[in-house]
Amino acid sequence: MGLNLDEQKAVDRFRKDVVEPSMKKLVILDFWAEWCGPCKALAPVLEKVSAEYADKGVVLAKIDVDKEQFIAAQFQVQSIPTVYAMFQGQPVADLTNARSESQLKQVLDQLLAQLPVEAGANGSDPAAPSKEDLEQFLALGEHALSEGDAQRAAGIFGQVAEMAPDNGAAHAGLIRSLVQLGQVDEARAALEAAQMDPALANDPALHAATSALELAGNQVDEGELNALRDNATANPDDHEKQLAFAEAAFAAGSRDEAADVLLGSIEKDREWNDGAARTKLLQIFEAVGLEDEWVVATRRRLSKILFG
Repeated sequence: MGLNLDEQKAVDRFRKDVVEPSMKKLVILDFWAEWCGPCKALAPVLEKVSAEYADKGVVLAKIDVDKEQFIAAQFQVQSIPTVYAMFQGQPVADLTNARSESQLKQVLDQLLAQLPVEAGANGSDPAAPSKEDLEQFLALGEHALSEGDAQRAAGIFGQVAEMAPDNGAAHAGLIRSLVQLGQVDEARAALEAAQMDPALANDPALHAATSALELAGNQVDEGELNALRDNATANPDDHEKQLAFAEAAFAAGSRDEAADVLLGSIEKDREWNDGAARTKLLQIFEAVGLEDEWVVATRRRLSKILFG
C-alpha cells in the first residue's frame, strides 16, 4: 500500500475503531482537537445524542487530528470540528452543520430510516446497549472527568447508569463527578442507592466512589485551609500536620498541592504511622481514577521515591 509503519498503525486503529463498528452500526465520526473551542462546545451534544440513540445502533468515534494527522488528511479535513456519519466503512452524511440536538437527531432519524443499521446489542435486545457502546461512553466520561469537566462527566455517567443500571463503573463515575462538583450530599445519596442493589453492593468500582466521598468529608473553609497550610509549612517534619493539610487541600480541589505534601512526607519517612502518607496518596489515586493522566504521572513520582 506504500504506507510507512506509523501510517499503517493509524489505518489499523481506524479500521478497528471506526470501520469495523460501522459494518453494522451507524458511526458518528468526530474530528476534533484539544485546543479547539467549538469542538468542546459540540462534544456534549454528540455524546448526549449518541447515548440516547445507542439502542438504535448509533455509536460515537472521536479522532484527534493532532494525533491522527494521516487519517485526517485522508478525509481532507480542512477545519474542525468536522463530523461525518459512517456506515459500512463509507461516509454517508456530513453532520458538521448539525450543531444542536434537534438538528442532529433529525439527520440521524433520516439516515436510520434509509440504512439497514443493526439496533441494540447484537440485534438480540433493542433496548440494551452493547458492551462496546457502554465501554465507549464510560471512556468519554473518564476523559471529561480527567479534563476537569465534572458537569459533562456527570451527564455521561448518569446516562450510562440509566441505560445499564447494573454497571458499577457508571454509578462510580457519577458519584466521583458529583463529588468534584461539590455536590457531596447528592453523591452520598447516589452511593447509598447503588449499594442497595445486590448486584452492585460489592462492586469494586464503588470502592473508588467511597474513597472520593471519604476524602470530600475533609473539606474546610478557606480560613482553616490557610491555617493548615501555614502549620504544614512551619513544621515540615511534623507528619501529622502534613497529612492534615494534604487531606484538606485535596478536598478543596488542590490535588497537586496535596500530592506534593504527601510525596514529601513519604520521602522523609515512608514508614511513619504504618505508611499513612502513602496510604492516603493511594486513596487519592483511587478517588481520582487509576487511569487518569494526573494519577499516572503522580504514581511515577511515587515509584521514583520508593524504588529510586
